[in-house]
Amino acid sequence: MSKVTRIAWSKGLNAGKYAQLEEQARRLGRARSEVWQRYGSVSGAQLGDRAVRDRWMADGTCASFGVLANPWKETVRDAMADIRACREAAKVKAREAVRRHTADEHERRRLYRLLKADRWADDRYLSRVMRKYWRRGHNHTGNQIVVRSDQYTTWTLGDGGNVWLAVPGLERRSRVAIPLNTTVAPAGTLRLILRGGRVEVHHQIDDSTLKSAQRPCGSRQVGVDKGYTEVLTDSDGQHHGTELGQLLTTQSDLRKRKGVARSKLRAIRDRAIDAGNQAKAERIDRNNLGTVKRDRQAARWRARVRTVTYQAVNEVVDKAALVAAEDLTKPFAGRKQLGRNTSRRLAAWTKGLTAQALHDVPERRGSALVLVNAAYTSQADPRDHCTLGARRGDLLHLSGGVVWDADHAAAINILHRASDPGITLYTPYTQVRQILQERADRHRARLPAQDSSPAVPQPGGERTIQVPMRNSA
Repeated sequence: MSKVTRIAWSKGLNAGKYAQLEEQARRLGRARSEVWQRYGSVSGAQLGDRAVRDRWMADGTCASFGVLANPWKETVRDAMADIRACREAAKVKAREAVRRHTADEHERRRLYRLLKADRWADDRYLSRVMRKYWRRGHNHTGNQIVVRSDQYTTWTLGDGGNVWLAVPGLERRSRVAIPLNTTVAPAGTLRLILRGGRVEVHHQIDDSTLKSAQRPCGSRQVGVDKGYTEVLTDSDGQHHGTELGQLLTTQSDLRKRKGVARSKLRAIRDRAIDAGNQAKAERIDRNNLGTVKRDRQAARWRARVRTVTYQAVNEVVDKAALVAAEDLTKPFAGRKQLGRNTSRRLAAWTKGLTAQALHDVPERRGSALVLVNAAYTSQADPRDHCTLGARRGDLLHLSGGVVWDADHAAAINILHRASDPGITLYTPYTQVRQILQERADRHRARLPAQDSSPAVPQPGGERTIQVPMRNSA
C-alpha cells in the first residue's frame, strides 16, 4: 500500500504565532545544516540518526540550538533520511558504472556487496566512483518543522467547523494553535513549511482512501500522445485537458512581462544605491520587489495545472485497462530553431507532471502503463504504421491527399508500437527510421498496381479516410 501527501494551509494565522514558528524553524535549520556539514559525506555513511542523536546529547551540541528535544531529534532524523536518499541515488549510478567496468562476475558481486553494506570506502575503485556520483550536500532549508505524531493535538470548533492544530512552541509546555482551512484532521508525522505568512501542513495518507483508488478502470487498450495545447490525445481521437495550452501560454507571457518590469525596478533601485539614497532603495525592495504575492499566484497556477492534468489522465483510464504512452524523459533537441517566444513557452511545458500523472493514476486504479519509443510516431501513417508523411503544424499530410490530426495519428501509432517487437523503448531513432523505411518498402511492394486516373478507383487500392479534424476554435 503506497502513501500520498496531502497539504492543508493555515487560515487567518496572526503575525505573533507565525513569528514564533518562524524563529523555531530558523533554529531547527541550524540543526539541519549541522547534520549535513558533519555527516553528509563518507564520515556519515555508516551512521544512523540515533547514533547522531546520542553523540549530540553526549557532547552537548543539542543545547546550542535553543529548541526542545523532540523538534531537534525529528530534524536530525529527517536530515539523515535525506542524506541516505542522496547516497542511495548515487549507488544506482555506481552500480551501472561497476557493471560497465567489471567483466568478472565474482568481482562484480564483491563490489555490489560493498556498496550495499556502505563499505565502499574500503575499495579504491568504489571510493572513486562514489566521489564522482555522490557530491557533498549542504542545507539551505530554514523554514521547516517536523512534528511527531504524539506531539500535537487537533480539535474542531463546532459541528462541521475547520480543524485547529496545536504544535509545540519554543518553551516547554507551550503550544502554538494554528487554524487550518480543512475539516479533515491531519494524522501521522507532520511537516510544517512556512511560506509567505502561511503555514503548510504536509501529512501522508494511504492511497486506498482516495476516490481514484476505488474507481475501476476501463477494459480497452488505448494509446495516448502527450501534447502542449492539450494534456493528452487518445487513439480514439478524443482530446483531454484542452485548457492546458492556454494556461501555459498565459502564465509564460505573464512571467515575461513581470520579469521585464521587475528588471527596470531593480535598475532604479541600483541607481538609488549608487546615489546614496538608501531609503528609496529600501522602499522599492519592500513595496515593489517582494515575492510573497508572486509565490502565491504561482502556487495557485501550479495547482490548477495539476488538477487539469490529473483529470485528463483519469478520463483516459476510465476506458483503458492498458495505456500506451511515449517516454518524454529525454530533453528536447533543436529548440533554438523554434523562435524565442515558442522556446520560452515550451520551457513551461509540464510534461514531467503529465508523466507523473500517467504513472500514479493507472497504478491506483488498477490499469497498466506501457512506455514506448516515440520516434516518428507523429509522422508515420496510422494506417500502416510505417510510411512517413509530412507534418506541418498540427496536421499530418499523407499520400493520396489524406490529412490526419498529427496527435491522433501519433496516439494510434503509439498503441501499435506497444506490441511491436522490432522497436523497443531504447532503440535509437536512426535505427527506428531505418526499420520503418524497410517496412514501407515491403508494404509498397505488396500493393496492387494503381490506375493513374482517379475517376475509376481500383479494388483494394488506397482510399481517402475521413477523419474528424480538431476544432480550430
